[in-house]
Amino acid sequence: MKRVTREVSVGGVKIGGRNNPIAVQSMTTCDTRDIETTVAEIIGLEEVGCEIIRVAVPDIVAAEALGEIKRRINIPLVADIHFHHELALESVRQGVDMLRLNPGNIRDETKVREVVEAAKKARIPIRVGVNFGSLPPVGKIGVSRGGSRLQDGVNQLPKAGDSEGGYAVADHMVATALWEIGILEALDFEDIKISLKAFDVPTTLDAYRKLAPLVPYPFHLGITEAGTPFSGGIRSAVGLGILLSEGIGDTIRVSLAGDSREEVKTGFEILKSLNLRSHGPTLIACPSCGRADVDVLKLAAQVDEALKGVKTDLKVAVMGCEVNGPGEAKDADIGIAGGNGRAIIFRKGVKANIVPESDMLDALMAEVRKG
Repeated sequence: MKRVTREVSVGGVKIGGRNNPIAVQSMTTCDTRDIETTVAEIIGLEEVGCEIIRVAVPDIVAAEALGEIKRRINIPLVADIHFHHELALESVRQGVDMLRLNPGNIRDETKVREVVEAAKKARIPIRVGVNFGSLPPVGKIGVSRGGSRLQDGVNQLPKAGDSEGGYAVADHMVATALWEIGILEALDFEDIKISLKAFDVPTTLDAYRKLAPLVPYPFHLGITEAGTPFSGGIRSAVGLGILLSEGIGDTIRVSLAGDSREEVKTGFEILKSLNLRSHGPTLIACPSCGRADVDVLKLAAQVDEALKGVKTDLKVAVMGCEVNGPGEAKDADIGIAGGNGRAIIFRKGVKANIVPESDMLDALMAEVRKG
């Protein structure tokens, strides 16, 4: 059952609540101070379905660029703030749709209060973004100055997964989130979204599960610094998939060391695999084996490439033999089952055509184009 939360609006995207879809977001990889490059990257992300975009704000020049960037894009803009609360204040002045604050590196309550008051006046939400790599020292939340637990050099955290003494790193992530949430709530601010990210999947799961019953706010899910598209995609699919299947999560980002558009594509595939979102075609492809009478691997690769320009929500099956082929092909919106130099094309479970192997791709895509 889906965890029901307060509803938060990020620009025109509604997050949480009871029935709002899980949103897919990403973060730009370029220098935010370079307005042209940043806008171009965001437009590319919009084209693959990105619904919310976050940008780094490392200095005042980047903060001052946000207004122009926002004017030239079509999706909500989130400012990612670390260390300097002045950058958050300038981002608000520039008209961003949301702030992301890391409680591990802005721990002066006076400064946090200034940011909260500015966000309240602008009527924009704040994401409390807790990351394992930048947590405050154990027992020093809101007390110690300095950038991170590593710079403080005291009260070091346990390693990910370590629960010695009954206090695991996930517990500290939850405590850190609750500390900042408490500051926001004390200022009568409840337009909050929360993330609790670690590279370690079990730690991430533990943190989200522990916080879920304690607060009414929507969650942004992610496995931080997940890795390259291959390994990071798998790690993210496992972590996010488990939480989503438990009804936890309202927005997601797949953090990959690569083209940011791959984050969005992977995010939608994760949601599609759980029947949580529909977003363009879904390809069912036979892995092939010694029973296959046609080159199903080649055909599947060709169909996968051809489907990239299709926006319609369709289930397309490419199957290679008589065992599972006809059944899977019939179950899809459009399917092809190859065998003995020819193939049967199905449409909504009904045989639509029989074509020779040489015409399989063209015939299948002709059916796809019919919608």
